[in-house]
Amino acid sequence: MVVGEFTTEVDTVVIGAGPGGYVAAIRAAQLGQKVIVIEKQHVGGVCLNVGCIPSKALISASHRFEQMNHSESMGIKAENVHVDFHKVQEWKGQIVDRLTSGVKGLFKAHNIERVEGEALFVDNDVVRVNHGYESSRYKFNHCIIATGSSPIEIPGFKWSSRVLSSTGALALKEVPKKLVVIGGGYIGIELSSALAGFGTEVVILEGSPSILPAFEKRLIAPVKKKLKAKGVSVFTKALAKGVEETANGVTVTAEVKGKTQTFDADYVMVTVGRRPNTRDLGLDLAGVELGERGLIHVDKQGKTTNDKIYAIGDIVSGMALAHKASYEGKIAAEAISGVASEVDYRAMPAVVFSDPEIASVGLSEEEAVKEGYEVKTGQFPFAANGRALSLGESDGFLKIVSRASDGLVLGAQIVGVSASDMIAEFGLAVESGMTVEDLALTIHAHPTLGEIAMEAADVVLGHPIHIAK
Repeated sequence: MVVGEFTTEVDTVVIGAGPGGYVAAIRAAQLGQKVIVIEKQHVGGVCLNVGCIPSKALISASHRFEQMNHSESMGIKAENVHVDFHKVQEWKGQIVDRLTSGVKGLFKAHNIERVEGEALFVDNDVVRVNHGYESSRYKFNHCIIATGSSPIEIPGFKWSSRVLSSTGALALKEVPKKLVVIGGGYIGIELSSALAGFGTEVVILEGSPSILPAFEKRLIAPVKKKLKAKGVSVFTKALAKGVEETANGVTVTAEVKGKTQTFDADYVMVTVGRRPNTRDLGLDLAGVELGERGLIHVDKQGKTTNDKIYAIGDIVSGMALAHKASYEGKIAAEAISGVASEVDYRAMPAVVFSDPEIASVGLSEEEAVKEGYEVKTGQFPFAANGRALSLGESDGFLKIVSRASDGLVLGAQIVGVSASDMIAEFGLAVESGMTVEDLALTIHAHPTLGEIAMEAADVVLGHPIHIAK
C-alpha cells in the first residue's frame, strides 16, 4: 500500500468483497489481470457475514430443533430438548469464519491484494482509499464496483438495540419471546419462520395484500399453512406507524386494514427492502450516471457510462440476489479482459428459504402468457413422492411451464422441501433449451425428490404414472 500523495497503477480495482466483488476479482485474476480489492468491512460482504450464510445456518438449526420436538409420528419422542442460543450463534459464527477465511485464501492463491478502507473516486480512472488517518490512491485501467446494499430504515423506526434490521436480528444473544416483523418479503418470512421454530411468538405486518407478493398465490399457500402451525400471526394491508421503546421491549403501532392496532414485543425487526450502496462513492467525479432508486446504469456487460468502470450486484437493476451478483461479476471480469461475454438472465433462479422452501426459474405461467406464448403446464404433488413422505415433508408441488407447440421448458416453480436444490435441474433445462420430453426421458434415481421433475414432465405430456389424470 502506498500512503499519502503517491499513486499506484493497477490493471483492475474491485470495490467490495462480497459475492459479486470477490468472484469478479478471482475471475479477473484468472484472466491475467493484476487485481486490488477494496473492502471497508468484511471479506465476503453482507452475504457471507450477516446475510445469506448466517441466516441459512440459523434456519437449519431451527429446523433441527423442530424435528427433535415433533417426530412422534415416526415413533421418535425426545424430552427436555432445549436451545443453547449462545452455542447456536457460536456454531453459526464458525461457518462464517470458515467461508470468509476461504475467500481470503483464494485471494492469496490468485495474488489478489486486499486493501482495507473506504473507496472514493477522485477522477474517471483514480480511486482514493481512506483508512483512518491514512489514504492511498490507485490509478486503474478498469474498475468493478460491487458495493452491495443496506437495509432500509423507515420513518419512525430508527435502528436501536430494540429496533432491528435483519443484521441485528441475526446477532441476537437470546431467542426473543415475542417479535414483531415489519415486512413479509423473503427476508422477513425466512427469519420469522426460523425464530418461530425456536419458540418465538411472531407477528408479521405486511403492507400489501399478501406475504411474498412476488410469488404466485398457490406457491405461498403451503408457507402460510406452516406459519400458522408455528403460531405466527400474519397481518396484511398493515402499515407500521411508529414504535415506543422501553428498556425491556417495544410497542409497535400499525394501521391494519384501516384500524389502529398495537403490538407488544421484545424486539421489532424491519425488513422492507434494501437500498443500493451508491452514495458517497464520488460517482459524479468518475462520470458514472445513476438512475432510479440510486441504481447505476449499465449495459449487458456491466459497463457504466464510464467505459473504464463496471458495476454489478445490488447496485444495478434486477433482483438483489447473491448468485446474480456472482454471475455478473464473472461477466464484467471477462469483459474487461477482452472476452466476448454478456449477461442473460433467462435462467436466473429465485429462492425463498421459507418452510417449506419456494424456488422458481424462467417464466411463470402468467408471465409466459403475457409474452405471447401458448403454454402447457404440468403439476405434481410432493404428497405422491415416496422420498418426500419418508422425510415427513409432503406439503408442496412442482409446476412446469412449457411451450405448447414443442414442449420447450419455459420455467418452473416449486414449493416444498429442498426446492432450493431441485430448481437447478430446471435452470439447466431453461438455459439449454430442453423440452419436457427431455426431462421425462431422463432416468431419475428412486426414491428421490428429483423424481418429481420427471413426474411433472409426464403430466405435461399427458401420461402421468403416479397420479390420476
